[in-house]
Amino acid sequence: MLNADYRPLSYYPLSLWGWQDAIKAVFLDRVNIVSEYDKTVKSPSFEMRLPSVVSLKEYVRPTRQPAFTRFNVFLRDRFTCQYCGEHDELTFDHVIPRSKGGATTWENVVAACSPCNLRKGDRLPKEAHMSPAQAPFQPSVADLHRNGRLFPPNYLHESWMDYLYWDSVLEP
Repeated sequence: MLNADYRPLSYYPLSLWGWQDAIKAVFLDRVNIVSEYDKTVKSPSFEMRLPSVVSLKEYVRPTRQPAFTRFNVFLRDRFTCQYCGEHDELTFDHVIPRSKGGATTWENVVAACSPCNLRKGDRLPKEAHMSPAQAPFQPSVADLHRNGRLFPPNYLHESWMDYLYWDSVLEP
């Protein structure tokens, strides 16, 4: 999914939609088909090739601040436990526990693996002798975009290649 200016809508290499949503948007005349797969969908009275790249007909202004979500916290922290560096069993931890007045905000939440989260428990970092590798902060869209490049989607169709990394510096 591309914006009306043919830029991706998110910090990820492409904004991904399922094929059902893409077809629905085509029928509602909300998108232009830029590229198609070889596969088709059929009904008794209709047949069309599946869109592989679509662009919105109306420009959507990108958000200035990313949403505070579990995924975005993990992306900010590069899918890494901020206490031990592991990448498995990720959850999130309140650096200052909620019971001690800590808020659920960008500035107080970090990615943590389950074992570290349990070990730290309801204690302050000094009490648990556990400090995050990186102090929690509110990332910019550019921060998440930069980190998103490190974790591209598992499947990249050849028709997407012209739209990946559209803001990368080009080599002379």
